[in-house]
Amino acid sequence: MVQLTRREHSRVELREKLSGQGYQPAVVDEALDGLEAERLLDDRRFAESFVRSHAGRGQGPRRIRQDLMAAGIPGSLAAEAMDTGPDWAQLARETRRRKFGAEPPADWAERSRQARFLQYRGFSTDHIRIALGGSEADFELDPDP
Repeated sequence: MVQLTRREHSRVELREKLSGQGYQPAVVDEALDGLEAERLLDDRRFAESFVRSHAGRGQGPRRIRQDLMAAGIPGSLAAEAMDTGPDWAQLARETRRRKFGAEPPADWAERSRQARFLQYRGFSTDHIRIALGGSEADFELDPDP
């Protein structure tokens, strides 16, 4: 038996879990269709929950979008969910501050180290510049984070 109560799941994730336990594809699809009809399975709700959860962990929009796609969420649905996310530049600032403290980087080496950390977390170059001491007014933000 598969336990599903801990978090939302995407249809693709559930299909993989159930298929991995030996259930026939036709039975799996029928069960998933029933769950969707009862609104117990909803990829839109999953995507919005995923964005909130991962943004709360300090992950940036690029990484979250990539993880949504890996979970089988279509690009248009992922984009809608990303629009419900936080202010990404502010999240980059907060993530940098939590990891490195309130003071901006003192030298180039430290600035590079902090930038690499934020890049790994999935923030865009513009968000990283803002987090390292610039303001949003100083930069032309990429419309697609």
